[in-house]
Amino acid sequence: MRDFSQLLDSLVYTRSRLAKLKLIGDYLRRTPDPDRGYALAALTGTLDIPHVKGAVIRALASERVDPLLLRMSHNYVGDLAETVSLLWPSAEGDYDDGSITISEAVGRLRSASRSDAPAVLVAMLDHLDAPGRYALLKLATGELRVGINARNAKQAFADAFELDVEAVEEVWHGLKPPYLELFAWGEGRGAQPTAKDVPVFRPFMLAHPLEDAELDLDAYAAEWKWDGIRLQLVHAGGETRLYSRTGDDVTRSFPEVAEAFRLPAVLDGELLVRGAGQGADEHGGAAASFNALQQRLGRKVVSAKMRDEYPAFVRLYDLLFDGEEDLRALPWSERRARLEAFMERLPPDRFDLSSLIEADSFADLAEVRAGARDAAIEGMMLKRRDAPYVAGRRVGLWYKWKRDPLTADCVVMYAQRGSGKRSSFYSDFTFGCWAEDGELLPVGKAYMGFTDEELKWLDRFVRRHTVNRFGPVREVEKSLVFEVAFDSIHQSKRHRSGLAMRFPRIARIRQDKPAHEADKVATLLAMAT
Repeated sequence: MRDFSQLLDSLVYTRSRLAKLKLIGDYLRRTPDPDRGYALAALTGTLDIPHVKGAVIRALASERVDPLLLRMSHNYVGDLAETVSLLWPSAEGDYDDGSITISEAVGRLRSASRSDAPAVLVAMLDHLDAPGRYALLKLATGELRVGINARNAKQAFADAFELDVEAVEEVWHGLKPPYLELFAWGEGRGAQPTAKDVPVFRPFMLAHPLEDAELDLDAYAAEWKWDGIRLQLVHAGGETRLYSRTGDDVTRSFPEVAEAFRLPAVLDGELLVRGAGQGADEHGGAAASFNALQQRLGRKVVSAKMRDEYPAFVRLYDLLFDGEEDLRALPWSERRARLEAFMERLPPDRFDLSSLIEADSFADLAEVRAGARDAAIEGMMLKRRDAPYVAGRRVGLWYKWKRDPLTADCVVMYAQRGSGKRSSFYSDFTFGCWAEDGELLPVGKAYMGFTDEELKWLDRFVRRHTVNRFGPVREVEKSLVFEVAFDSIHQSKRHRSGLAMRFPRIARIRQDKPAHEADKVATLLAMAT
């Protein structure tokens, strides 16, 4: 357990992505099975320990530590596992945390019932020192917060064993922790695992942002970039699975889409919802805003009412497999023709085709883009007509041309400490705009868009201008203005202002602008789609 704890600690304090990948790779090479497999599962977010959640850990710690001290420490540290590991009272006797391996800890917690799991966890916490407790709690909750996502962890594995990460992705979802066959393949002790008749995830083809360049429309096709979530649909071996862009299985969240896709194939598209009262539009169909789709994201159980109010459908972009035929090496133009023919076999209430945009020149295309403020349109995609479907971002093949962001001047209202490296700084801000009656109403939250130096300045501002406290949240004097950039804004009944921003970020700190000159809620309502 100590080695895994040291890995997590090193990852937190290492800024370079390549250095992080090397740390993980070195750990995977020197650690025996099955410990390294469970560690890899934790790093990729695929380790499931059902009966140990944050609430359980908090309750156990409250029995051993003064609850007020625990709450205040957690507010300051920003990480529950780190807080509990440091505050947990030491048991008498010497520690020997090496005697509890990762696989033993996972086995004990997985085999425990809901009622027994807390006692099993306590027994191990009592046996470990602070670093061991930290590693155990991170394993148990899966909330590592070490600056590594699932793709990075898979890349680290591929680099460590000199494999192609795309080949690893091809078989990943057909395997389960502790990935013994994966490591056997990596070390040359076994064949590459097969994904035949298993609905596995294939890595998405991604796009580069289009900078200040014009493309030849004879070589590139243009289509709308829809504001939903990228979705891959896979049907194989009589089973359908839906995958997000990061490879997460979201089938349970959108069962009606999975039920409607029963053809052996792999499709790439955008998951959208129609929303109440949404009719067809000139861009190709009835798509509601991302705010409507958000009502369904992350739900493991979807009620009939939710399915009726926010019916999901997929706007299709590409056809990767038709039966067992792999089409990815074909040029985009041929895959598009195959997809158009394939569409006739799909139910139209759950699937439609992303329309192409016709323009005589790039200047005409730019004019069309500038006028696109549909609730579900994020911009345009430009795809080279002769491009194969290749994983990741390849220069010159696909470009995303997002519409210019909207901006508003907003007044800072509240601040909260960040997490991880930012746990000592006030870095998460709530900001608002003025209502007609002079009240300041919150319109959004943001925690990105400023430099390290600006973060330090903002932290000092919050500490010096606090007027009230609500637990970890500080209310500040209403004197500082942010210029906030956001992709779109939508009406929302869940917020006091009646508005919800999409991807808000801080564009500038407006020290030159008095707070009373910030924008009004009515101005933002006029922007809402």
